[in-house]
Amino acid sequence: MAAARSDLPVLVSGPPGVGKRFLARAVHAWGDREGPFVELSCSAIPTSLHGREIFGCAAGTHSMVPGEYDGGLAEAGSGTLLLSNADTLYDAATRDLLAALAEGSYRREGEDTARPLRARVIVTTAHDGGFFGDLPHHRISLRGLEERSEDVLPLAAHFLAEYAEENGIAPVGFTEDGREALLVETWSGNLRELRERVRQAVRLAGGTAISAEALLLSAEGADVPSFKEAKRAFETRYVEGLLRRCGGNISRAARLAKKDRKDFYDVIRRTGVDPQEFRN
Repeated sequence: MAAARSDLPVLVSGPPGVGKRFLARAVHAWGDREGPFVELSCSAIPTSLHGREIFGCAAGTHSMVPGEYDGGLAEAGSGTLLLSNADTLYDAATRDLLAALAEGSYRREGEDTARPLRARVIVTTAHDGGFFGDLPHHRISLRGLEERSEDVLPLAAHFLAEYAEENGIAPVGFTEDGREALLVETWSGNLRELRERVRQAVRLAGGTAISAEALLLSAEGADVPSFKEAKRAFETRYVEGLLRRCGGNISRAARLAKKDRKDFYDVIRRTGVDPQEFRN
């Protein structure tokens, strides 16, 4: 990717949940910068502190936070500073940022001494606008996941590997009906929804292949189970996953489920799962 190999700022635009932050991290990872990846969410910072958070400030500049502060640019060093939701950035802070990028230097609030700007800046916005104006930059526009179905399975596989490692299990993959369900789903929640579906499916399936049922999705044309059937299927997979992880140890599985041992045993009995099958 050209943006990863460049020092120019990068604008990543697209609707909520489409994976803008995910892509920004990829741009940083694929580049050769040795510094860290630092993220600031502009919408989560009071507008009066936008300049402080980005550029830093001298002691006494802000009465509510009187100490000196380095700011995101200094923290990122020679790495990458991501300003997410940059379309909410205060106008004065935007002007100062553009000036700093054009000049290659910036000043902390309350100071006259210029500091070299070594960090690469990436901003994310909801709309593909002209945030950087005439300043040379890379522009990446992301469409909703429903418009790029070719990305669904590779992304699902990435999230499966991520959450399998997090849960200490080997990723097996997706069943045929699981892959079909992933491809026919509209994904109105974009990458955020896909990631959450895979996350909960890993917990339900344990060390087995991820099915449409574990994803709580139905493949096209498949019968939709009743609420009672879906609940029972959820309980069964949940119990099997916990027992597999705990080697059939009911007491340990109950602790992980945050349930009394007797109550958890009642759930096991209701599902018909045999703990002996999971004992080493």
